Amino acid sequence: MTITTTSAPGTTRGTVTDTRAVFRAPVPDDGPAVWKLVENTPGLDSNSPYYYTLWFRDFAHGSLVATVDDEIVGFLTGYRRPDEPETYFVWQTAVNPRHGIPFLGVKLFQAAADQQVAEGARYVEATVSAENKSIIMVLKQFARKHAAHIETRVLFPGSLFADDHHDEVLYRIGPLAAG
Repeated sequence: MTITTTSAPGTTRGTVTDTRAVFRAPVPDDGPAVWKLVENTPGLDSNSPYYYTLWFRDFAHGSLVATVDDEIVGFLTGYRRPDEPETYFVWQTAVNPRHGIPFLGVKLFQAAADQQVAEGARYVEATVSAENKSIIMVLKQFARKHAAHIETRVLFPGSLFADDHHDEVLYRIGPLAAG
């Protein structure tokens, strides 16, 4: 799947405009570039370059990368849950803020989730820190767009993890219908 998005013409505070982003399925060679993006994104859990390379071999179908002139400027990893194949789980997403395309992260999430819904997913899930208001807003917008219900609950309490990790709050959106 390739989706092209264009920013609005004009200039604003050092932002590159008239830039085209292409969304595509990732390939294993994208792993190191995505790892660098994660390392440079505060607040994201760090994984190894090998992790992303392997993920893009085995779970590319549920994931997307956003490129501008062949440079990766954003990504989203997700998968269909093996025990619940009608559920698409979004694992991790980030965009490089210097890309200059308004709402690129929102567009990336919507493109990935809409693709999965078109292929039969009836639910979209993601875990989010209660403090991550921007992602929560994206999830709520997606639910509104699909006239779907959102259920929330703590999936994993922060006490399971080291270093004062936050609770992982599950947002479950659905049921959804293609359309």
